[in-house]
Amino acid sequence: MGLEKVVGVMRDNLTVRRVYGEPVEKDGVVIIPAANVVGGGGGGHGAEQGKEGEGGGFLLAARPVGAYVLKNGDVRWVPAVDVTFLGAVFAVMVATIHRARRR
Repeated sequence: MGLEKVVGVMRDNLTVRRVYGEPVEKDGVVIIPAANVVGGGGGGHGAEQGKEGEGGGFLLAARPVGAYVLKNGDVRWVPAVDVTFLGAVFAVMVATIHRARRR
């Protein structure tokens, strides 16, 4: 994949549509999902001994952070709960407390 194509893919993927998903409506309630999106890319071009080359790379990562809930004219933010992250934090806290008590 050439550098121009990598930049094109990056530009097409880093849009507000990646942060806010399509609204979902059910029973008069509208939910707009939101995500934390991180992206980046790089590339290069070079020539050596009559040969030319180019290369590039791209990374796009997203994780849900919550949703806006619209009901009866009111808007409410509902954060997403990352149970895996909370479990890891809890395990580290327990290990730290246990280690501190052993000393």
